[in-house]
Amino acid sequence: MEILYLLLPLSLAVVAMIGGVLWWAVFSGQYDDPDAAANSILQDDDRPGHG
Repeated sequence: MEILYLLLPLSLAVVAMIGGVLWWAVFSGQYDDPDAAANSILQDDDRPGHG
């Protein structure tokens, strides 16, 4: 029973940390344009001697 006094706050801290990372990822623009990386490879110029 005493282990619950350790595990409950520890699990709540882990859940809060995961929620904080998710909050940061959503509101820092990580998911603004998920198709940009997929489209950038199609618009790349692979001709020899270019660049």
